[in-house]
This record gives sequence, C-alpha cells and structure tokens, in this order.
Amino acid sequence: MANNTADHPPGNSVAEGNHDGDFGVTVADLRDLMELRSAEAVNKIQETYGDVQGICRRLKTSPIEGLSGNPVDLEKRHTSYGQNFIPPKKAKTFLQLVWEALQDVTLIILEIAAIISLGLSFYHPPGGDSEACGQVSGGAEDEGEAQAGWIEGAAILFSVIIVVLVTAFNDWSKEKQFRGLQSRIEQEQKFTVIRKGQVIQIPVAEIVVGDIAQIKYGDLLPADGILIQGNDLKIDESSLTGESDQVRKSLEKDPMLLSGTHVMEGSGRMVVSAVGLNSQTGIIFTLLGASESDEEKKVKKTKTEDGIALEIQPLKSEEAAESEEKEEKEEAKPVKKVNVTKKEKSVLQGKLTKLAVQIGKAGLIMSAVTVIILILYFVIDTFAVQGRTWVAECTPIYIQYFVKFFIIGVTVLVVAVPEGLPLAVTISLAYSVKKMMKDNNLVRHLDACETMGNATAICSDKTGTLTMNRMTVVQAYVGDTHYKTVPEPDAIKPETLEIMVNSIAINSAYTTKILPPEKEGGLPRHVGNKTECALLGMVLELKRDYQPIRDEVPEEKMYKVYTFNSSRKSMSTVLKNADGGYRMYSKGASEIVLRKCSRILDAQGQPRIFKPKDRDEMVRKVIEPMACDGLRTICVAYRDFPAEAGEPDWETENDILNDLTCIVVVGIEDPVRPEVPEAITKCQRAGITVRMVTGDNINTARAIATKCGIITPGEDFLCMEGKEFNQQIRNDQGEVEQERLDKVWPKLRVLARSSPTDKHTLVKGIIDSTVGETRQVVAVTGDGTNDGPALKKADVGFAMGIAGTDVAKEASDIILTDDNFTSIVKAVMWGRNVYDSISKFLQFQLTVNVVAVIVAFTGACITQDSPLKAVQMLWVNLIMDTLASLALATEPPTESLLLRRPYGRNKPLISRTMMKNILGHAVYQLVIIFTLLFAGESFFDIDSGRNAPLHSPPSEHYTIVFNVFVMMQLFNEINARKIHGERNVFEGIYRNPIFCSVVLGTFALQIVIVQFGGKPFSCTALTIDQWLWCVFIGVGELLWGQLISAIPTHHLKFLKEAGHGTTKEEIHEEELTEGADEIDHAEMELRRGQILWFRGLNRIQTQMDVVYTFQTGQAPVPGALRRQPSVVSQHNDATAAKTLSSPTHVGLSSSSSLTNSAGAPPPAAAASSSTAGN
Repeated sequence: MANNTADHPPGNSVAEGNHDGDFGVTVADLRDLMELRSAEAVNKIQETYGDVQGICRRLKTSPIEGLSGNPVDLEKRHTSYGQNFIPPKKAKTFLQLVWEALQDVTLIILEIAAIISLGLSFYHPPGGDSEACGQVSGGAEDEGEAQAGWIEGAAILFSVIIVVLVTAFNDWSKEKQFRGLQSRIEQEQKFTVIRKGQVIQIPVAEIVVGDIAQIKYGDLLPADGILIQGNDLKIDESSLTGESDQVRKSLEKDPMLLSGTHVMEGSGRMVVSAVGLNSQTGIIFTLLGASESDEEKKVKKTKTEDGIALEIQPLKSEEAAESEEKEEKEEAKPVKKVNVTKKEKSVLQGKLTKLAVQIGKAGLIMSAVTVIILILYFVIDTFAVQGRTWVAECTPIYIQYFVKFFIIGVTVLVVAVPEGLPLAVTISLAYSVKKMMKDNNLVRHLDACETMGNATAICSDKTGTLTMNRMTVVQAYVGDTHYKTVPEPDAIKPETLEIMVNSIAINSAYTTKILPPEKEGGLPRHVGNKTECALLGMVLELKRDYQPIRDEVPEEKMYKVYTFNSSRKSMSTVLKNADGGYRMYSKGASEIVLRKCSRILDAQGQPRIFKPKDRDEMVRKVIEPMACDGLRTICVAYRDFPAEAGEPDWETENDILNDLTCIVVVGIEDPVRPEVPEAITKCQRAGITVRMVTGDNINTARAIATKCGIITPGEDFLCMEGKEFNQQIRNDQGEVEQERLDKVWPKLRVLARSSPTDKHTLVKGIIDSTVGETRQVVAVTGDGTNDGPALKKADVGFAMGIAGTDVAKEASDIILTDDNFTSIVKAVMWGRNVYDSISKFLQFQLTVNVVAVIVAFTGACITQDSPLKAVQMLWVNLIMDTLASLALATEPPTESLLLRRPYGRNKPLISRTMMKNILGHAVYQLVIIFTLLFAGESFFDIDSGRNAPLHSPPSEHYTIVFNVFVMMQLFNEINARKIHGERNVFEGIYRNPIFCSVVLGTFALQIVIVQFGGKPFSCTALTIDQWLWCVFIGVGELLWGQLISAIPTHHLKFLKEAGHGTTKEEIHEEELTEGADEIDHAEMELRRGQILWFRGLNRIQTQMDVVYTFQTGQAPVPGALRRQPSVVSQHNDATAAKTLSSPTHVGLSSSSSLTNSAGAPPPAAAASSSTAGN
C-alpha cells in the first residue's frame, strides 16, 4: 500500500479529477495520524509519507491549486472519507414530550383522584340505598343520574389529557423553532478553500478531505488538517485539551490542526485530513453519544442548547471560555464539567421561579385546609350530629364522599399553581425571537432576549458597529508634505511611490482584495481586512495596481511574517533579497510605529534622520489634527538588513521592529453610520448608558463619540486610554480593585487604546458593582476573537454577523446580522416587551387564581361543595391560562417602551400598580360571585344549587355562577393589556389579531360548554336573559378597571410588591431600594431567617464536599457544585476570595478542587481572568 501512489506525478487534482482507483491513504491511517501531536506527528509524516506534500499526493490534491471541484471527485471523497457534518442528536418525539408533560406532580395527583373516582362510581354495594347511610343517596331519584357518576372522573382525565397535549405541543414547536434557528446559524458558517486555483468560500458542510483551506486570525477550524504553510500561527486548543496556553503551529514542530480550535494569531494554509465524525471533535461527539446519560444532561445546558447539529461547533464551546476564565489550570479542570451552564439564571427566570414557588406553597396550604375542613365537617355532621354508626355496606359511599372532597382539594391546588407561567414565558420568548429575526437579531439563547430589556449599559465597539466599516484614506503625510486629500501620483517622487506601493501590496493579508462592484455604478467591494482595503484603495487611486506585485511575490516567498495582533498593533513582512540581505515592510498604529522609526523619507525620496523631537512635532502637527477629525492614523515603514551583517535573530522581535524608515502616514476615515446618533439618543432616553470601547487613539475616539452623541460638549464625562484606566483601577500589586473601579466607571464614556483584557475588566467591574440605585445589566458588542471573554462575561453579548469572527459569534448570545447599532435598540424594545408581556399575563393569571382559590375554599367550607366543579376549574385554568398566555404574550412592542427607564435586576415582577389591579379586580369578582352564590337564586328566580347531594344533576344556579366567573375573566383579559395604569385598555388592540381571536374563541367555546356541556361540565343550558346578565356583569369589569386606575398608587403604601429579583437588602441590609417603608420588620426577620438557613446549607454542603473529597480523593459531587450561586454565596465570594488567597487554603483547593460551595469559579481566578483571550 505504501507505494501505490508514489509514482504519480506531483498530484494536481485538476488533472486527476476523474482518476479512478482509491486514494493512497485510508480513513484509519489519517485518523491515527491526527491523534499524534507535535514531534511524534512530524516523525510519523516523514517516515510514512515523506512530507506534507506526500500526503497531498496521496489525497490527489495540489497544495497550490486545490481540488478541481469536479462533482464526481467530491462525491468519491464523501464516500471514502465521510461528510463534514455531525448528525444531530435525535429530536425528542412527540410521545416523549407527552410523557415528560405527564410527570407534572399536580397532574399525577389529579389522575389518581380521577381514577379512584371512576372506580368507585362503578361500584354499587348491595343495600347501599338503605336509609342506614344517611341522606347519602337522597338526590339520586333518577336511576340514570346515579349511573352517570363516572362522568366527572372521565371529564377530569380528559382535561388532563388536553393539558398534557397542549404542553407537549408547545415544547415540540419550541424545539422545532430552535432547530430551525440552529440550522440557520450553520448555513451562515462558511470557510475559505482553494479550488481550481481560485479562493472561494463554501459552507462548512461541503468541505471534503483533500481540500486546501486558508486559515486566518479569528477562524474556528471546521475540520482537522495538516499545515502546508503558516505565518506566525498560534492556536487556542483549550476547547479540546483544556490548556489555556496558545499553541504555536509550524511545519517543523507541530503541523497538526484540530477541528473546533480557534486561530488566535497568524494565517496559513492546511490540507483537510479528517471531517465530520472522523475529526477530533466528531470523535468526542461520538463518545458523548455513547455515554449519553448524565453527560448529555450537562452538555445540554451549553450554548448550543439541546446539542442540535452544530456543523462542527466546538465541543462544549463553553469549556473553551471556561478555561480562559481560569488561569489556574489545575483548579479549572475538575470544575469544568460543572460550569458548562452559561451564566446564572436569567433575571426574569429567577424572579418567576421565586414567585411560582411562593404561589405554589400558598396553594398547597389552601388545598390541604380545604380537604381537612370538608372531611371534618362531614364526619362531625354524619356521625356526631346525626348520631349514625359506620356500617360496613355504607363504606363505599362514604369513601366516594371522601374522594369527592379530595378532588375538590386537588382542584384548588391546580387552580392555585400558575402552570400557564412557564408557557407564557416560552411563547413570549419564542414569538419575540421569531420576530427579532426580521429586525436583524439572530438570538442564540432565548433568555438573552428578555435580559436585553433590563439592560442599563451598553459597551459598544466603534469600528463597524457605530461606523460603517468602509474605510477610505482621506489624508496623507508623505515627502514632508501634509496632503488633505489623496495626492496625485506625480506629486510624489517615483522612488517613494515605488517603495510605498510595494510595502502596502506585500505587507497585507493576500485574502484582502478590492473587487469590482456587483452592480453597475455601485461602490467597489472590500473583501478581508477593512483597514488594508483602505490602503489598497489608495494604491489604486495613485493609478497603480497591487496584483502584479503580489503575483511576483507569492506567499511562499515571504521569509517571515509578524501578523497583526492586539498587543503588537502592527504587522510586518520580511523578504529575502537577491544579494542575501533582507527587507522588512511594516505598518501599524502611527504612534506605535513612529516610535520605532529613526529615519523618514524626505521630499527627494531620501531617508533623513528622524529624532524624537521631530517625532513629537509630527504628532502635534500631523497626527493629532488627523485624529481630531476622527481619522484613524496608520504609519507605513520599512527596514533593510544588509547581507554582510548576516541573518538577524528573528525571534527577538523588539530588535527587529526597530530602526525603521517611515514612508508615509495616512489618515483613514470610517464614517459614522447615519442612523447611529438617533439610536443612541433613544438609548439615553430609555435610561441606557452607551460607552464606547475601542482600540483607536483617544482623539479619534473622542471625535467619533461626539459625532454619535455618546458625549456632548460641556458635560462632565471621562474619556481615557487603557493605560490610564489600568493605573486608576489597579493597586500596587497590579490587582483590580472593585472600589477603585467603582470610582471610574459611572462617568466613563470612552475607553480608547484598550486591550481585550481592559474590555473584560470593565464589563466585569460594572456587572459586579453594587454602587448606585440598582445592579447594572450590561450588554456588550464585539467582533474580534479577542472580544470573546468580554462577550461571555456580559449579561448579553452581541456579535457582528458580517465582520465578526467565528470565535466572537461562538461566545455571543445574539448575532447582529447587519452589524448595526440600531438593531441593538430593537433588541432592547423586544426585551422590554417580553418583560411587559409576562407582567400582563401575571396580572391576569393571579386575579383568576386568587378569586378561584378563595371561591373554592370558602364555598367548600360553607356549602360542602365547591361552587366551581373540578372540570370547570380545569377549563378556567387550562384554557384561560394557555389561551391568555398566547393572547397577552404576543403583543407587538411599541416605541413608547423606550420612554421609561430599565427595570434593573432587583425590580419586583409585580409592581404596586399591578398589585392594586390584581386585588381591586379580585374584590369586584369575589363580591359578585358570593352575592350570586348566596342570593343568586332569588335574583334570577331559580332553584338553589347549594347542598346538592352526591350525583345530583347540575343546577342552573351553579351554571350561572360559573358563567359569570368566566365572563369576568374574559373582560379582565382586556384590562390586563395595560400594566402601568394607562386608561385606554383598547389602544392598539387591532394590531394584535391573536389577542382578538383568542378572546372571541374563548367566548364561543364558553357558549358551547354552557349550552351543550351538560353533565361532564356540570352545566345546564341558560336562557338569553340569563346570558345577557352574565355578559353585563362581565362588562362591569371594564368600568371597574377605570375606577381602579383612578386611584393613585402612591397612597396605597400598604401594598406589597412580589417576585423580587436578588435584592440588595439580602446583601447590604442598610441600602434599601425604593423607600424603606415597603419592607416591614416582620419581613426583614423572615429574610434574616432565610439567609441563616442558606448559610447553614452552604456550610453543610462545603463540609460534605470536603469529606467526600478526602474519602475518595476526587472532585466533589457534581450535584453539590452545580447549584447556582445563591444570593448568599455571592456575598460569600468576597470572603472566599480572601480565604482562597491565604496559603493554607490554596493547598486544600488544589487538592480537592473545592472552589466555593456554589460552584462559582474561584474569585481569584475570575479576577485575573482571561489573559488567554488576548
């Protein structure tokens, strides 16, 4: 096998596109090869294949021309080596979702009760009709009626089935939507390959083994490959190895490139050696599939929710960043499994969970009390008051009574628990996400959309987000002259022009080009790095062409390339001259490159000495005026190394990048997007602070910030550079101190010349800060690889869809498909809308719950029978919940949402106004219902339905009570459309067809139930008059709503808010938000109790971790670590940081990987976080 392709000519697949016979290397060979690293791999390639070219020959591909792209050839490669596609994990079937929905505890209780009730209704004991059992069978005169006892049980079961189907259907559609979204993200992922000598972009799924792929800074490798040629290539392999150090790749030392890893620096070409399931990521996915159980459950929580086919997304991309966030590798590893989930629960989820738990507890107590009272009343009445004895044959009948009581109790519980809540949230989020797609927001995590509504700060990049990212050179300083426009070619000396054009053409990525416009009369297309495009554009304006120069010096001829990165801020390319000397071309940020220049080309094109004082004068006269016009300044320079001096040591970068000769300084303009200033004004009106974080120099940044409206002249704001920022926030040891940061960030508006670490520090500082009224919720935009850590740390990370690198997209929550700042404002609007929709639904839902629970409870206690039967309750609960959540959660957003300040993290879900509405409407409904219950028969002149015996036919009286109840809910649904106390509840109702159809649909169904529901729904048909009365009482709700909104809320100090987020009084009890009178001392005591309880739990858990660790010598129980940091543990983080840094604890923490009990990364590690990101 070793020789069967050795005698091929140097493989050029263009010639061999239709060559028969198999390839000279099998999948297994390549797979074995890819498992080797560094020196081992190099040796193996030399022994078996000779060199990388040998592998190319066997794969029948040309390292320069690439594959032919012949469909037959591609098909053959697919069959031999597989496709670059990792099949998605199977979606849950509808039946599985039904099964999951059935696991709900309340539903299970109901099912059991219904089955018992069914069983007993078929059991007729002999002599059961005798007088001995009291008035038990009194009402069953009609034989047929007694037989109909089974109907109630059956109806309950039927409604349970409906609930389950609705829930399952919703889950199913959510998953389907998510998969649609995922496949959309995938289709947008393209990669650059060479085919037929042309550089083209193809979707990641179409890459085949043997393709020659071009890799560059910021790429996420889509397949495994072997390096053919590389410049200064550094790769972050932490997503596979967990090592946060960047790995240098070169032909001699380590040519193996693995899928799912990130290119952090440099560029190069590789031949693809493994795709899909055979690539390293694929192999790991296969292993994951094998050990599905617990692992899957954890991995599911990663960004790529539900593990849906991520055309080679990196395995658990979370971990990549996790390990960036922890410098201490030893500590990172054990925790890694656990920290896969992203961030804490979203703000809204946190508040909702709290609220649901509180409501659930209340409901449970109410239902238990109801059952106990009913049973006691019955027992005392039957055996004590009437003095009967328990007779054996009466047992089933008594049991039937008890079951009936039990069912009433369970029904109270079912109504009390707002299971419509999760549904409302899901529907609202899913609806918003779908609509946000149209507004150029591709949401990757559902909760990001709602968090965005709470955003109080946005840290935005400058280039491409606030500006157009279409760069053009508008000024130049060359030959001792400052030109305000690009000079004519004959104004510059030919020698100077020659060296300038060469320098620009060669010292730039060859993937950067200017292509002719797509449409006639359009602007030329800029491909690749935009700054380089601007320089190439200048070459074209000087009537020269860069392509012939590049053809003359292909990438293979470059001797050494120092690629651009965020610390270097310059790029240099070295060429070897014919005489054995070297020439190096450099370009970069002008203040950095000029510092390294010792000469400058004068008007005659001759180098003359360039002293520091000349440089200062140039900065003052040329660079600062350019920067104040908002231009970015770039300096182009060169250096010659004479042959007689021998070859310099290229690794000592500081010596090499020195003693340069300046050719030209250019001013590049990147115009502000026309729609940005208005968008920023909207943000400021909405109470959101916009900050600009940029790598540009401070004058340029300030000029652009003023144009955008981020800073207005005469206001007291800070604009500072990264260096100064660091001096102010770090102590003598160089550690960031929160107190110092808190002094800086509130006024900071522009951070210039900032490194990615500065951006991360700023974001983290603002999020962790506790100064000011409320905790901050921060959104961040980013496009570069280096923005990854900040995007991940932010509450919401926006990545640029067009300019963004794969790494940035991977770390983000929302991708802006048009790279435009205005889309962020749309996201804020949708986010606030989600929040409001959920509040609307809560206001409606809680009114229904309060009324239904009180009616069922008091009714049951006074008349031994709930006026609303189990099935009716389920109808109210289910249909009202589900349909109302549909109706209220799909309200479209309005501009007026941007006129109020953000709610912030600790604003309660249910504001005082909402509480006023809930209680106000509940009072109205209760008064009406109790009036009807105890005096309705005389008002409508019908028989009373109270105290009806078992199995008696439904009464008109109770039917009217039920009908009025539903009518009031229907009209209250219209009231619930407004939550801020607005008067006009009908405003914009036609813009929401779903709402209108739901209200009308519910009304129609109610008519059917009442008129034709009969026994299962315990209803009898009503007359037109009775119907009109019911509707009239319902309409009263609207009038009553107007009355309520007339009462000013600030007089109602006694109303409590509910559903707080993490409030500060749990951390600092003195700093209360929103007037301390709201929280009375009883509540404080309760809180204190809770805190002590949490602390106790935390300590026990920590002790258990320690014990467990020392017993088994391995990481603590994942369960214990996976708990999200509770309020207290955040509070403890501060103390933990102190203890962790003391030497005794460090020993413990590295041996047992015990971070702190809540599974947050060790504060020390988090603070020093992510130098890896640079």
